[in-house]
Amino acid sequence: MSMYPVILSQTKFIHRDSLTFPIEERALQFGDGIYEVIRIYKGKYYLLDEHVDRLFRSTEAIKIKLLFTKKEFKNLLHELLKRNEMTEDGKLYMQVSRGSAPRDHVFPKDVDPNIYAYVQTQPRNLVTLKNGVSVITHRDIRWENCFIKSLNLLPNVMAKQEAKEQNCYEAILHRDGRVTECSSANVYLVKDGKIYTHPTTNNILHGCVRMAVERFVQELGIPLIEEAFTLEDINEADELFLTSSTSEVTPIVTVDGLAINNGEPGNITRQLQVAYEKDANIVENLIENYA
Repeated sequence: MSMYPVILSQTKFIHRDSLTFPIEERALQFGDGIYEVIRIYKGKYYLLDEHVDRLFRSTEAIKIKLLFTKKEFKNLLHELLKRNEMTEDGKLYMQVSRGSAPRDHVFPKDVDPNIYAYVQTQPRNLVTLKNGVSVITHRDIRWENCFIKSLNLLPNVMAKQEAKEQNCYEAILHRDGRVTECSSANVYLVKDGKIYTHPTTNNILHGCVRMAVERFVQELGIPLIEEAFTLEDINEADELFLTSSTSEVTPIVTVDGLAINNGEPGNITRQLQVAYEKDANIVENLIENYA
C-alpha cells in the first residue's frame, strides 16, 4: 500500500510530510479519540454516509464536539480524493482526537479536536475472497463500549497478532464462550439456511458492511437472526464468514484447525459476495467464479 501525498488536516489540505502535532496530544498519550476506515473502489467511496454517521456517533459518545456538519465533512473527504487524483482501489483512514493540551486525565477546556485523514492504495484480496481464510478463537478482553470506534485497540492488536503467529487471518472473539465479533471484523454463522450474528449491543462494533449485509439478506430472502452463537455452535456450522470495509464478505473455512463446510466457502456466503460486488458497483469482479 502507498499513501497519497495530500492529506486533510483540520479543514485544510497539506502535504503528508507537513503534518505535526505537539507531544502532548491526547490521542498519543491517552488514546483519547476515534477513527474510521472507508473502502474506496475506482476512486469512489463505498458506504460513505454510514461511516460518517458512525464517526459522529462515536465522537458524541466520548463527548468530542466536531466543528463541522456531516455534509461539510463529506465535502472535504470528496475534495481529498479530487486533490490526490485518485482513481484506483484503496481506503481512507481518518482520525479525531480531543486535541492537544497539557497532560491531564480531565478534558481540556477551549481546545479544538485534532482531525486528519489520508488515502492509500489497497487492491482487493481476490485470493482470500475466493478461497476463504483460517481463523483462531480468542477470549474477548475488550471494554464494554465496543460500539465506539475507539483508538484503544491494544486487545484487538494482541488477538490479531496471535492469529498471525498461527498463520491465520483473524481471531474470533468470545466472552464466556459466546462469540461477539473478530478483532477487526463482524462474524456470522450459517445453519440450516439462516444467518446468526451477535446483536447490535455495546459489545460489538456496528459495522458499516454489516449494515449493507442486512440490506442484502432482505433482498435475497435469507433470515438474519441477531443472536449470539457459541464456540460449540461453530462445530456444527454449515458456513462461517466475516465482514469489514477491507475484508468485504470473506469466507471462513477453518476455525482452530476445524474445517467448515469441508474447507470450502458456502453458497450463502457466495450470494452475499455477489450482492456486495453489485452494491459497490465493482466492475472487475468474481461473480463468474461464484456460480
